[in-house]
Amino acid sequence: MISLHRSCFLNNTGISGSSSPLSYKLKKLPPASVKVTALGLNRDGNSSVLIENSNPLTEIKEDDTSSLADAGPNSTVAGEETELSYDEAATTEDQLVTPWSFSVASGYALLRDPHHNKGLAFNEKERDAYYLRGLLPPTIISQDLQVKKMMHSIRKYQVPLQKYMAMMDLQELNERLFYKLLINNVEELLPVVYTPTVGEACQKYGSIFRRPQGLFISLKEKGMIREVLRNWPQRNIQVIVVTDGERILGLGDLGCQGMGIPIGKLSLYTALGGVRPSACLPVTIDVGTNNEKLLNDEFYIGLRQRRATGQEYAELMDEFMTAVKQTYGEKVLIQFEDFANHNAFDLLAKYSTTHLVFNDDIQGTASVVLAGLVAALKVVGGTLADHRFLFLGAGEAGTGIAELIALEISKQTNMPLKEARKKISLVDSKGLIVKSRIDSLQHFKKPWAHDHEPIKNLIDAVNGIKPTVLIGTSGVGRTFTKEVVEAMAALNEKPIIFSLSNPTSQSECTAEEAYTWSQGRAIFASGSPFDPVEYKGRVFVPGQANNAYIFPGLGLGLIMSGAIRVHDDMLLAASEALAAQVTQENFDKGLIYPPFRNIRKISAHIAAEVAAKAYELGLATRQPRPHNLVKYAENCMYNPAYQSYR
Repeated sequence: MISLHRSCFLNNTGISGSSSPLSYKLKKLPPASVKVTALGLNRDGNSSVLIENSNPLTEIKEDDTSSLADAGPNSTVAGEETELSYDEAATTEDQLVTPWSFSVASGYALLRDPHHNKGLAFNEKERDAYYLRGLLPPTIISQDLQVKKMMHSIRKYQVPLQKYMAMMDLQELNERLFYKLLINNVEELLPVVYTPTVGEACQKYGSIFRRPQGLFISLKEKGMIREVLRNWPQRNIQVIVVTDGERILGLGDLGCQGMGIPIGKLSLYTALGGVRPSACLPVTIDVGTNNEKLLNDEFYIGLRQRRATGQEYAELMDEFMTAVKQTYGEKVLIQFEDFANHNAFDLLAKYSTTHLVFNDDIQGTASVVLAGLVAALKVVGGTLADHRFLFLGAGEAGTGIAELIALEISKQTNMPLKEARKKISLVDSKGLIVKSRIDSLQHFKKPWAHDHEPIKNLIDAVNGIKPTVLIGTSGVGRTFTKEVVEAMAALNEKPIIFSLSNPTSQSECTAEEAYTWSQGRAIFASGSPFDPVEYKGRVFVPGQANNAYIFPGLGLGLIMSGAIRVHDDMLLAASEALAAQVTQENFDKGLIYPPFRNIRKISAHIAAEVAAKAYELGLATRQPRPHNLVKYAENCMYNPAYQSYR
C-alpha cells in the first residue's frame, strides 16, 4: 500500500490546497462514479493518481481503506476528512497501460488544461505554488493585453476559415481568454465562430479536424448511449445542442461533420447568454450520410454508410433522449439543430411534452424574425394584423416563422388562429401553397393551403397576393430578383424584405440589391451579415435576423427559472423583449435589431421575460421567484475574467 495525500484541488472557482488525508481504492467502476485521467510519479517519487469528477482536477495520493465507489459524481473533496482506500492490484487487473501518464506535480499539465490555463497571466505566487517556474517566460501580462494580442493576430488572417481555426485553437488552449475575446469583440468575431464561416468549417471539418470536441454518438453506440454520456467529464449539464447533420445551414447533408454547428451554438450560449461552458454539451448523432462526396472523401470522419431511416433512426433518437433525461435530469435543455424537415417537426412534436426541447431552426428563427417585424412596425406603422405576408420557402424555418406570426396576431386581436393564418401565404418549389394541392402536401404545410388559384412563380405570387412583407427562407440564393424587389417597392412605400437563408451565398438577395432596387425604401434584414450600403448619399446599415439574438437569452431564462417545458408564449415573450431593445437611434440608421455589442444586456432582458412567463405558466421549478429577474439574470451570467488561484 502506498501512502498518498492530496496536494491540490482545482475547481471552477480556483485552486485550493489541503492537507486532509485522502485514500482511495480503485475498482472497476462505472464511468458515472469517477474517472482516472492520469497516473504518474509526484515529486517525492511516489505514485499519484489524478481523479476527475464534476470538479475538474483533484490530485490524490493513495493510502487506505474505502472505495472510490463511495465518491459520487458530485462529491466534493476539498476540506473533507474522507477516508478511502486504493487497491493497486485492481488498477492493473485486465487493463491496458494508459497513454495519459504524466507527472501531476508539474505545472506543465496545468498549462494544457484549457479550463484553468491563464498563460502569461499567472502571477509570481501562482508560478511558485503550481510548479510553473521555467515553463513560462518571465513576463507577466494581463488578460486585457492577451485579448489585444490575440485580436492583432486574428486580424492578420485574410481567410475567414483561418480565423475560425485560430479561434477554435484558442478555445482548446485557454477557455476564459477565448470567451473574453469573443465577448469584447462580438460584432467582429460572431461571423467567424458562427455563420457564415461555420458553414465552410463544417464542409471541410474532416480536413481541419484536430482534436474532438463534444460527443459523437453513432449507430455503433446503439444500446450503450447512457454509458457514452457518462464518458463526458462534466456532470452538471444544463444545455445540449444536438444535430444529425442532415441539413446544415443551407448546405445540405454534411453527416458527422455537422459537429461544428453544436460547438458554435454552445460557444454563443456562453458568450452571449452567460451559460457556463462546463454546463454545455455539443452532440452529433451519426446515422450515416447520403452525401456521396463525403462517403468518398478519405478525410471524412463519420460512418461511411447511407443514412439510417425509419425504425432504426427512431430507436436511436429515443434511446438518446431517454438517456439524456436519466443522466442529466428533467431540466436539461435539448436544442435540436439542423435536422431535415421530415425529422425536425416529428422530433419536436414527439418530445415537447416529455422533455425540455427547443428547435432553433423552427422556433428560434421564428422568434427573432417576429421581433424584427414588431420593431419594423414602428417605422411602417399599423399592427401585424394590418399586413400581408408572403414567404419563399415552406420548410421548418418558413412554417415556424409563419406560425409564430399567426400566434402573435391571434394574441393581439383575439382572432381565431385559423383566421390569422389566412394573412400569410407560402411559396414552395412547386409554387403557391393552395387548397387544390392539399392532398400532396407534407403535414406541416397543410395549415397554409388557402383558397387561391395556383401560381407557379414568385413574381406572380407577389403581384397576386400584394404582400407588404416578403420573407425568404428558401435556401436558394438570388431568388429575390430585381423584378421581385421592384414589384414590392411598387406595392409599398416601405416594403419589408427579409432575406434569411444562410450562408451568404444562399441569401435570397444582398443588402445592396434590396436597397438599390427599392430606391432606398426597403426595410431589410438578412440571415447572414452584410456590410453597410451607401445609396444616394445615405448609409444604410442592414439588420441581421440572427438567431443568436434569441436562443442564448431564452436558454438562460429556462435555466434560471428551472423550467421543465418550452411554451409558445415564452417565444412570444422573447420576441417582444428583443423588439423593445431597439432604440430610436437604431431606427434612424435603418436598423430593426439592436447592435450586437449590447447582446449580454439584451440576453438578460430576454431571459427575464422568458423566466417571468415560466413562472406565470407554472412551468418554473426554482422557488421562490427572484424579485428582480433582470438583475438575477445578469448575476447568473458566466464571467470569463481570470480568477486568482490560492
